[in-house]
Amino acid sequence: MKNFFQTILIFIARLYLIRYQPKIVAVTGNVGKTSAKVAIGAVLSHGFGQDKVRVSQGNLNNELGVPLTIIGNYDQEYYQRGRQIRFWLKILFLGFLGLIFKRHYPKILVLEFGADRPGDISRLAKNFKPDIGVVTAIGQIPVHVEFFSQPSDLAHEKSQLVRALGAEDLAVLNADDDLVLNMKTKTRADVLTFGFSPTAEIKILNFKTQINNLRKPVGVSFEIEYKNQIVPVSLRGSLGKGLAYASSTAVAVGLGFKIDLDVISHALNQHYRGPAGRLRILEGVKNTLIIDDTYNSAPSSTELALKTLQNIPASRRVVVLGDMLELGEYTPQAHLDAGVLAGGVADVLVCVGNRAVLIADGASGKMKPDKIFTFSTADEAKKKVQDLLWENDLILVKGSQGIRMEKIVEEIMAHPEQKKDLLVRQTKIWQNK
Repeated sequence: MKNFFQTILIFIARLYLIRYQPKIVAVTGNVGKTSAKVAIGAVLSHGFGQDKVRVSQGNLNNELGVPLTIIGNYDQEYYQRGRQIRFWLKILFLGFLGLIFKRHYPKILVLEFGADRPGDISRLAKNFKPDIGVVTAIGQIPVHVEFFSQPSDLAHEKSQLVRALGAEDLAVLNADDDLVLNMKTKTRADVLTFGFSPTAEIKILNFKTQINNLRKPVGVSFEIEYKNQIVPVSLRGSLGKGLAYASSTAVAVGLGFKIDLDVISHALNQHYRGPAGRLRILEGVKNTLIIDDTYNSAPSSTELALKTLQNIPASRRVVVLGDMLELGEYTPQAHLDAGVLAGGVADVLVCVGNRAVLIADGASGKMKPDKIFTFSTADEAKKKVQDLLWENDLILVKGSQGIRMEKIVEEIMAHPEQKKDLLVRQTKIWQNK
């Protein structure tokens, strides 16, 4: 039944693309897809108007989610709840109406293409060919690698996005990730590269964490250079170089749509905010500060989060790390490596999940045993984390989606009544899991 509805859904979505002829920006990668997607949406919405741009929501990045975004008129929570037959019938009915009776439709679609298994990107790019393809990062041990024999195979799958582009299209590639940069030889499209590398065409310069008068982090600032023109970007409320990477992808896409660099800079400064659960700064109990990075986890993003924490002044750093999932044979070493890195940063380390005990093992050579704590679940850990906190602590909370580390953030945040606006996975379907 699912395959039947999926086939019909893809068919309708392709008819929408024929009828309404929107430009498609497709984003893939293993780190930073959502941040890039949101930044691109902010720039394009500012440049063309919000009603002219549709950005995919949540994790609608597969052969069901992408056509749903193209068609529109769906309830995401209802979709997540189980996608009952009534939901599909409603979508198909409204979808056909939208084809028969012409309606207002966006001029630009910003879509996320996900790859859990070989062939995923190929099918998405074939069915919904993009005009601009963005590849954020792969990393040496990316997520979902358990379904591929090695990271280079996953990179090959991601490269299918830029292979699908034509000579009149644009590929946007990360110059700091060799697996991504090598894709420039795999496409007929024009290529724009971004990153901190001096060889990048869109260069990130002078990246800084902004610290206020109370010596607390409030955001980041940096500059972006393109063809000897430099513009400033200052973003509040979130941390990490991921914001700079996301912003530079938005610069590339904006330039691809002929938006002036100064206009792009203004759009980022005024309209882009890092998504929830991605190094988001939150007030904590006991006058603490939380860096909420609970959306998901992978070795590269864990390293980024820990290095971000390390570079922020703090009287004491508390690190709360959960399992990193979908790493296959790389699981043991990746967790041990994360522990070694965490041991050099944390004053207190809390490890959550069956695999996270390896994080504790990795940290044990650098930390005293009484400063390392292990728990099986986030529910078991959350009360203890609150008990461990001292005034003015700086706390990093991170883990893969399935470990539900946002429950710990909810326990220690100063304003839990705002959780629906500030935290990830706050829908009813997630709350009931």
